[in-house]
Amino acid sequence: MVDDIKRNLNRRNLIKTSGVAGITAFAGCISTSDDGGDGGDGGDGGDGGDSGEGAYSIGMVDSLTGSLSAFGERNQRGKDLALGRVNELGINDQELDIIVEDSGSENQGGISAAQKLVNQDSVPFLIGAVGSGVSVAIYESVVQETDVVQLSQNSTGLGLTDFPGLLRMSPTGRAQSLALANIIADDGYDSVAVTYVNNEFGQSLTDAFVDAWDGEVAYNSAHDQEQSSYSSVMSEMNNSGADAWLFITYQAEFTTMVNEAFSSGYEAQFYGADSAQGSGVLEGTPEGSMEGMKITLPSAPIEQENYQEFATAFEEEYGEEPTSWSAYAYDCVINAALAIQAADDFSGSALQETVREVSRPSGEQVSTYEDAHAILAEGGSASDVDYQGVSGPIDFDENGDPVGFLQIVTVEDHEYVDAGFIEG
Repeated sequence: MVDDIKRNLNRRNLIKTSGVAGITAFAGCISTSDDGGDGGDGGDGGDGGDSGEGAYSIGMVDSLTGSLSAFGERNQRGKDLALGRVNELGINDQELDIIVEDSGSENQGGISAAQKLVNQDSVPFLIGAVGSGVSVAIYESVVQETDVVQLSQNSTGLGLTDFPGLLRMSPTGRAQSLALANIIADDGYDSVAVTYVNNEFGQSLTDAFVDAWDGEVAYNSAHDQEQSSYSSVMSEMNNSGADAWLFITYQAEFTTMVNEAFSSGYEAQFYGADSAQGSGVLEGTPEGSMEGMKITLPSAPIEQENYQEFATAFEEEYGEEPTSWSAYAYDCVINAALAIQAADDFSGSALQETVREVSRPSGEQVSTYEDAHAILAEGGSASDVDYQGVSGPIDFDENGDPVGFLQIVTVEDHEYVDAGFIEG
């Protein structure tokens, strides 16, 4: 099966196969500095300078509660691991402080959190958020008219590409949509039923899938989040006559759908985007209910030495393997630290000049904060550094999108099994 997937992906010129490997599936305000140093000025793009004798303070909007909190937990662990490494060496003899605010996994919650960080804490650099709709809402409502740098840790929706000032560490979901269209077709299906979560993430990935799909779309309908039942959606998908069902939704919603489809005796070949996969789904559904399901998800280049070192440290610290989401959050912190060290001053306008440069191919390739820090400490500029993240080469394009990696997993005996590792 793995060889067939690889061959078919190559044949369709979708994305380049790089190997076979995988990563196991997966409130309030938190200050993560050791000394609680004062935040810097410059959140509005004004003169920031440094943050005083304590630390350089930046912000992070994360999903500590709500439907995307599983991603938030992974983010916090990756962030904490990166922050510890940054503060072992410091930035210009100061520490980095990250003020974390909870979005509640909702657009308005993200806006409120970002407003607090930008307007009250005056952060010039904002990591955020989980959920494409939340990230876009923050950018449009809080960041867009300022010089604040926004770097999303976990947003794959295609709509972010329309905002070049909104950077993201996780890749666009377009590659996922193309991969899913190819995989379903190569499995011999010419008709598909699609349901997607009713937000920017779900709509944009579904639109890209439909554009790439050459067969019939027998059912294509949105569903709202956090509903107690999706029995009508399952019934409509079953009545569509399509034998392939695609789910572009979140873990909690998908878990409910699986249980209702299984209890109704519906039989179909399941496919899913990354957000429908996780340990909570396996724990919340009966064995056999998803057998043979195939899922595409953003991944990290786990054969790289720096990723392996990161994974070892992560497992030693937390007792479990990291996910790609942890790797993205880790790289957001490292990128922010390098941008701060390379900037002329600690202000949004200065960081706008360095945030992209510290990972561009024009510089010397380095794969750790220690090596990148050394180049800058010895008088190097942002353009002298090409940080290669644990999530892969970052190299933001003109739209703020990075190079991306994808993994294909299948469900076998109620476990996620690796079925491909591809670079987009």
